[in-house]
Amino acid sequence: MIRILQKDNRLTKALFAIIIGAAVVTMVITLVPGIFDNDATTSGVYASVRRPGIFGRLGESEDIPTAQVNSIAERQLQSQRLPDFALPFMAQRVAQGLIQRAVLKQEANRLHLEVTQQDVRNELRTRYAQIFFPGGNFIGEEKYKQLITSQGISVQDFEKDVRDGLLLDRLQSMITGGVSVSDNAVREAYRKQGVKVKFDYAVVDGEEIKKSLNPSDSELESFFKNNAARYASAVPEARKLSYIAFDASNLPGGRPQISDADIQSYYNQHLAEYKVEAQVKVRHILIAVPQGADAKTDAAAKAKAESLQKQVKGGADFAKLARENSDDPGSKEKGGDLGMVRKGQMVPEFEKQSFSTAAGQTSDVFKTQFGYHFLQVTEKQDERTRPLAEVKDSIRPLLEQQKVGGAMQDFANKLSAEAAKQGLAATASAHGLKVQTTDYLGADGVIAGVPDGSSMLSKAFSVKKGDAPASVATGDGFAVFQVDDIRAAHAPAFADWKSHVADDFKSERAPQVVNAKLKQLADRAKVLNDLKKAAAEEKVTVKTSELVGATGTVPDIGSMSGPASVAFTLPQGGVSGPINLGPNGVVLVILDKQEPSAEEIAKNFTKTRDAMLNQQRQEVFAVYVTKRVEEYEKAGAIKLNKQAAAPVQP
Repeated sequence: MIRILQKDNRLTKALFAIIIGAAVVTMVITLVPGIFDNDATTSGVYASVRRPGIFGRLGESEDIPTAQVNSIAERQLQSQRLPDFALPFMAQRVAQGLIQRAVLKQEANRLHLEVTQQDVRNELRTRYAQIFFPGGNFIGEEKYKQLITSQGISVQDFEKDVRDGLLLDRLQSMITGGVSVSDNAVREAYRKQGVKVKFDYAVVDGEEIKKSLNPSDSELESFFKNNAARYASAVPEARKLSYIAFDASNLPGGRPQISDADIQSYYNQHLAEYKVEAQVKVRHILIAVPQGADAKTDAAAKAKAESLQKQVKGGADFAKLARENSDDPGSKEKGGDLGMVRKGQMVPEFEKQSFSTAAGQTSDVFKTQFGYHFLQVTEKQDERTRPLAEVKDSIRPLLEQQKVGGAMQDFANKLSAEAAKQGLAATASAHGLKVQTTDYLGADGVIAGVPDGSSMLSKAFSVKKGDAPASVATGDGFAVFQVDDIRAAHAPAFADWKSHVADDFKSERAPQVVNAKLKQLADRAKVLNDLKKAAAEEKVTVKTSELVGATGTVPDIGSMSGPASVAFTLPQGGVSGPINLGPNGVVLVILDKQEPSAEEIAKNFTKTRDAMLNQQRQEVFAVYVTKRVEEYEKAGAIKLNKQAAAPVQP
């Protein structure tokens, strides 16, 4: 139960990212026209939102800090793995979501909606139970604070976000509470989505079409000339470099040596890192007491716990009793074992008993917010500092890496300075090294003789020809380089680029041929009223699907919710028109069509109704949000810092 909290758990971090993201950015709608016309000039404030009208002028406004916008935008950028240049776009999207959120909070306050601290506690206990209450036990105040602050947010801000989220949930429930769908609409919706079809389909394969195209040289030359702009920079910029590469074996005086004194010094300076907290290994049995239970229920639970504790004291098998009686689902199957527990991980009552009970002993029965427990300590480890002898072997390679890395960096700086004055050749000769020269390389090229030349190429494409030599890391060493020559991006000669031109020609022509062939196939199939005959004439393969629904997939077609969904609108025996699926396309004929039975509709009625209600509520609330934001903007209740919110160019 507690092991998830004893290590760096990726799931926990992911859940926190979701919590924070969901709690901050509620939705993103296109920017409201004119919203940048007002100006909130307060330093560090991206936008300011107040209620419209006289009450809004007298009341408090809500400021949206620029730092908050940028912080969330950067998180979103990282989570979606987008390039850095997309940050301004992401910042505007995040800001718009925060503005909408601020407007909704003003509206919730206007409607006198409230969220208490107890509501927040209940939310943490229910929605976030796996994070903060694994196995029903609170992780402890210190761990709670640590988990939240490790995500770059304060406890106060986190709980405020949770409170705001609850407030907006209540607002949404109020606005959409009257949304309903009729029983007939639900049945009709499921009838449509429950239809299943089986069909023959003729596949026009775009890749096969592409392979069959055989343009002449004159066609390719004409295509090359007509697309001159496309090929104007087809041959990318290339650069020629000279460089001196070295590793630790080339260091003057050899590799730096690590002495016992170095290790002792490092150990003394990092004693805190080798401190091991006191911990105990415990197992427990919980007899749960529901919240709000009456005295009789409470007394019965206590009596059961005391009875089990006496059995353990009398020599009964603790693990067997835990598996048969404990109400802790996270530990009962493990005989009540919670593993090693440190301070700050359990609720106070449990922690006190764990650390005050001697190893090998069983505690008295005690009560927590979850019910009655008793525990047994199977192992105790006092707080200690790991001795130097125990960690020495891990310190030495760390210091070696630091010293060697520092020495190589210093040597690289020295070579760079000398090469700037004397040139690469003279510098290399003075240190017994060799200058190497590359051919013309693109930004994604490979530098021979260097384990990792990516940093050198990246830096080489950011400097000018003739700039002073620069140093870069190369994986297991360093290099000092300079750019000898630059060959600008340019258009290739047709003869040199013919194979590329042929690929481009085929890629552009193939979809046209596919569409023409699809239309001809569909028209012919309808005339013959026979898809297989038409396909045979066009030399196209015909396949047969299984009985498939709207959420199913079919080979060569993919999801039936895409363009092929037209199949569900056709009658049995009906032939479709051309269905374009990107590079490929199909024409199909319906062999069998089955609608859901009354029993199936009834069985799925509740699920379908809930999905329809949820969708309609979202649509209604989206309209509400849009109207409120427009009202606030027209009333001048949304003020933006023009500099912070300046539109960006794609």
